[in-house]
Amino acid sequence: MPAPRSDAAPITVRRITADEHLAYVRAHEGTGRISFLQVPSWAGAKAEWQHASLGWFIDDQIVGAGLVLLRQVPRVKRFLAYLPEGPDIDWTAERTGRDLAEWLDPLATTLKTMGAFAAKMGPMAVVRRWDADTLKAAISEGTAARLRDVTPDVAAVADRLRELGWTQKTDTGAGFGDVQPRYVFQVPLAGRTEADLLTGFNQLWRRNIKKADKAGVEVVHGGYDDLPSFHEVYVETAARDRFTPRGLAYFQRMWRAMEAEDPQRIALYVARHEGRVLAATTLVRVGTHSWYSYGASSNEGRDVRPSNAVQWAMIRDSLAAGCDVYDMRGISDTLDPDDHLFGLIQFKLGTGGYAQEYLGEWDLPLRPLLAKAFDAYLARR
Repeated sequence: MPAPRSDAAPITVRRITADEHLAYVRAHEGTGRISFLQVPSWAGAKAEWQHASLGWFIDDQIVGAGLVLLRQVPRVKRFLAYLPEGPDIDWTAERTGRDLAEWLDPLATTLKTMGAFAAKMGPMAVVRRWDADTLKAAISEGTAARLRDVTPDVAAVADRLRELGWTQKTDTGAGFGDVQPRYVFQVPLAGRTEADLLTGFNQLWRRNIKKADKAGVEVVHGGYDDLPSFHEVYVETAARDRFTPRGLAYFQRMWRAMEAEDPQRIALYVARHEGRVLAATTLVRVGTHSWYSYGASSNEGRDVRPSNAVQWAMIRDSLAAGCDVYDMRGISDTLDPDDHLFGLIQFKLGTGGYAQEYLGEWDLPLRPLLAKAFDAYLARR
């Protein structure tokens, strides 16, 4: 990366309004760089957090933006500042030629003046990518146990972050050590037809889609009033997969905030069979990028493949909406068939897409003593 330029106008960071932030998102949503976790409405789902929109400026022209969530620590008016899957800045100096320090130093200063004792961010900067065929070959041949064993690339931006004082938790190997997933699976849509997509699916996926259709599985668009039906199946999924479910109110807040921002931002899909809800999912879209965000499936009716049916419906709608990418979100990095997390990547591999690793989440102590005390508090919990 280039060294900071002393003759260039400085990059400044300041708070912007939600309307200014949304205008930036709409101007750049076709780039695929902006996560749905970085649009202003996402703050509406996080009732326990305060929030602010930040803008990066050069000569009063906005050149970057981010949503920061602020979590107050007990009994102290100090905050953990978190930018989930953001911010949207020039991470590789390709657009502006500016060193990363010119973007992140004013961010740290601004967050500190807002009362933050530590910053956490997780940019959508891609480190590595693996095509489905490459991973299938590695699994079949047994030549790799983890994704990173297949491709040894390393992103230079990570080294620069360390030089600037940011740190990253030690990788646990599963890829779930961060708040947001480090490893994701995506299906490319640009320039493809439905027939192309089906051809890219493996035989099992195509067979399951046909089986669901033949069995009479119906996938319909739901709305706000259908969220309780989604949540009922979601709670059932949580009990089966052993995770703590979010309450219905969380999804209702998320729906209201995101739909108010843009009617096309969020959608609910419900798969029914013989009057029963067997699967339900939420889809979020920002410009040309769509995400499968939350999913649920009943213990009943799994033999009629409602999960494949609802995924196919979301992929087809994303294609029709002009999206370039359908994002299936998190996977682990295991390629070991004996690993309990292997089924997650195996299911998504069937779509013929690709796995990729993001830079992951990084932390910067702004007030080191308080940040250390907060880490100790979390460890005790």
